[in-house]
Order: sequence, then structure tokens, then C-alpha cells
Amino acid sequence: MANLRDMKKRITSVKSTKQITRTMEMVATAKIRKASERVVAATPYSEAMLEMLGNLAGKAGEASHPLLEAHPEKKNVLFVVVTSDRGLAGAFNTQVLRAAEKQAHAYAAQGIETSYILCGKKAIGYFGYRGVSAEMKFAGLSADPTFEEASRIASYVRDKYATGQVDEVLVYYNHMRNAADQDLRCEQLLPVDVSNVSNGAPAAEATFDFEPDEATVLGKLLPAYVETMVYHALIDSAAGEQGARRKAMKSATDNATEIINTLQRQYNRARQGAITTEITEIVAGAAAQKKEE
Repeated sequence: MANLRDMKKRITSVKSTKQITRTMEMVATAKIRKASERVVAATPYSEAMLEMLGNLAGKAGEASHPLLEAHPEKKNVLFVVVTSDRGLAGAFNTQVLRAAEKQAHAYAAQGIETSYILCGKKAIGYFGYRGVSAEMKFAGLSADPTFEEASRIASYVRDKYATGQVDEVLVYYNHMRNAADQDLRCEQLLPVDVSNVSNGAPAAEATFDFEPDEATVLGKLLPAYVETMVYHALIDSAAGEQGARRKAMKSATDNATEIINTLQRQYNRARQGAITTEITEIVAGAAAQKKEE
């Protein structure tokens, strides 16, 4: 009977865990919609800016800007690493952190120094445990990033690049491919690669007229472009986080259901065996008593 009591306690424990994972799955499902709508709402602005920048780069010709100019030698690289504040999201954070760390080691082998801007408690904890200091840290905003956060990051990296303190800025984050899957992305934030921005398409000469001139508009548009790219990475990662958590919690719920079914079968067999043994003992006792009489 002690074994039956232990099995019953374990079944109850797994059922409680299943209720928790099921609740978290439902919460993540509800948050996915809100986060996805945020990404969709920001996409037209991002696409319009990319189109304008592509056209402007084609028309500007010889116009120059510090954010467009690649430095002659790469000595310092700044990583913007975007993760979540909370766990229970499968490999969502791990793949970003390991990719950034792997690239940092590759740069170190070439004598290139690296520095970090960390977004999310998971990134802060991961690099902090390894003794890596960060130039900027953002915690508590991964599920609901703000444009102010993106603006602070963009302003910092622009100043660092324009003054020559860093020679390249990379951003690592998870892109939400759909409600269940995410893709790891590493994008070059600075210097701005106009060929990638315009996707190699020829500039549409009649699409835009720039006033007062292309160089002035370019000087205003490039800082806004960097802000937009950072903000889009933050909200894209936030949407991907909910998708990854929903998938992880669904898997946990399914595993809990399977464990409960297995334990229930084992419990039923053990209980049936105990009942059979008890009946056998009663029958044997009654037969022995009858013989004595």
C-alpha cells in the first residue's frame, strides 16, 4: 500500500505541474497575438524607410556620411545581444548567446576586441557569470520593449561609431518566423550597408524628390534608420519569445499528460494486484478455517 500511496502522490504532483504549464501556454498564446500585431504595425514604416534609403543612396552618389563609411581597420566590434528576461522558452536564449559568444571568440583569435550592449536578464546573467562587463544593460523590458530603449541604444552606437571607438556594430536576436518557430539573426547595424538596404535594386529616379538636397536628407534619415532597426529587433525578439515559450510549454504539457497516463496505468495494475492478493489471502484463510472445523 505504501507503494500505491507514493504513486498516487506522484500522479497528483505531475497533474499540478501540468496545470501550471498549460496555464503558461495559454498566457503565451494570448501574448503572441499582441506582440505579433506590434511587429506588423511597425513593418510598413520600416519598409518605407528602407525603400527611401535605397532610393536616396542611389541618388546621393558621392554624398558621404560617417555611418556609411567603413573603417579601414577592424579593431573593436560592439555586439547588441537581445534576449528575454524570463526562461522556460526552450533554446530561445541559448542560441543567441552562444552565437554571439562564438563570434566574439573568433574575433579574439584575430586580435579584435569586443564589447557588449545586453538586453534581457538572460544575457546579463550569462555574460556576467563569465566575467564579461557590458557597456549598457537593459532588464525588465524584453516582453514589452519601448522605443525609448531603442533610441538610447541607437544613440550610443551611433556616437561610438562616428567617433571611431568601434569599427562595427552587430545585433543578435531571434526573428519570429511564425507563431511556433524562430530564426537566429545576426545583422550588421553599422556601418550601414546600402547595398543590403536596397537589396541590389536600382534606384527609382522618379520615385522621390529630396529637399533641400540628398546629403541633408541622408544625414537625417540614417540616424532614424538605425533607431528603426534596433526597435524592430527588440519587438521581433519579444514576439519570438512568446512563440518559443508557448511551444516549450505545450511540449511540457504533452509530456506531463504522457507521464500521467503511464503512472495511472502502473497504479491501476498495482492496485489490481493488491486487491487480487488480498482476495487470495481471504479465500485461503477461509479455507483453512473450514478445514479446522
